[in-house]
Amino acid sequence: MIEKNTPKIVLALMLVFVLSVARAVPRKRFDLFDLHADTIKNGVDSSKQIDAYDILGRILHSKHNSGSRTKARRLIFAIVPSAGYTLTTGFAVDVTGNVAFYTIGSHQQNLSTIYEELIYDTNNQKISIIRSNIWFGDNKYNLVSDVRWERFPELTYGLGTMTDNNKSDNIDYEYIKLYPTLYRRIAGNYYVGAGYNLDYHYGITEVGNVDGTVSDFQKYGRYSTSSSSGVNVDFLYDSRKNSINPLGGSYASLILRQNATFLGSNSGWQSLFFDYRKYYKLFDRSNNILAFWSMVWLTRGNVPYLDLPATGTDMYNNSGRGYAEGRFRGKDMLYLEGEYRFGITHNGFIGGVVFANGESFTEYATNSFKRIAPAAGAGIRLKVNKHSNTNVCFDYAIGAYGSKGLFVNLGEVF
Repeated sequence: MIEKNTPKIVLALMLVFVLSVARAVPRKRFDLFDLHADTIKNGVDSSKQIDAYDILGRILHSKHNSGSRTKARRLIFAIVPSAGYTLTTGFAVDVTGNVAFYTIGSHQQNLSTIYEELIYDTNNQKISIIRSNIWFGDNKYNLVSDVRWERFPELTYGLGTMTDNNKSDNIDYEYIKLYPTLYRRIAGNYYVGAGYNLDYHYGITEVGNVDGTVSDFQKYGRYSTSSSSGVNVDFLYDSRKNSINPLGGSYASLILRQNATFLGSNSGWQSLFFDYRKYYKLFDRSNNILAFWSMVWLTRGNVPYLDLPATGTDMYNNSGRGYAEGRFRGKDMLYLEGEYRFGITHNGFIGGVVFANGESFTEYATNSFKRIAPAAGAGIRLKVNKHSNTNVCFDYAIGAYGSKGLFVNLGEVF
């Protein structure tokens, strides 16, 4: 995802789908299967639509046209390179890929996905992320992981939602994140899970507020390294069949995290994170979706500054379209977003979205919610793989305080 605020020039490569590799990868002795057998009854079978590989085949006069790709093989890859320019990042190059698959031969369980993202820009930000959501044992178990390394100089603006753009503070650091969690089904779509969470920041340096005032980072307690190490207990409900592009169902996750010094944490602190998403199919003869996303993130104890809830610090860094990652930060966070997804072309290749969101963070002095930061925008969807129903997403959003930006994502934002 490339997403920073206040761009003057945006060079998102809208022809990225032509360069995309979005094909089924042959595997010996595996039968063909259809990822969308569960959606045909109440919508459009996307495997019979058009995607980037079909367009490439027509341009190159390849025999792999849309008629010959009505089914997919066991592994389905989508790789999307993109590039852009903003005043915050400079020129940035992003390569995002995912692989979708079933873990058993019957293909009746939920679709498993693994994401990989590599980002480099001229402001020396370097990011490597691997995220997975793997189902096995006929949906009896679900392994979710988030592993990343970042070299991430970023502008921070202090604590709360009432922060001032004129008090931006450039903080540079390197970051290691390790979040594996294993879920076990207890009944139906209900799961319980447990895992380990590590957030390790090192090499932290600060420039200070541009207006010369004392930064909230200094007031809160400046440090050069921080370690948050703890265990988490999770409760999960997930009735979605395809997390890349849900066509119905709902998702609810409650995560309780306890960090402990004997595990290597700088301090013992706790957090509660609740994430709820709901998807409504509005018409039986289309895949138009009305989707809602809400989050509540509460912390207690001496939480390191860079581990506090912040804009865009959810697992997929997608919250708060309209603002740069980390634009708002606080001890507690409330978030709500709504989006309408609709088709534009009859062949399913081009779609669109309109969306709006609002977020609020507690202020530093009072630890209370004082203001909501709203944002809204619209976007285009280009289908890069019709079998996994994967879109590349180009969204433009406008927020408060003059914030605006282009957001590029592989797969739906939530």
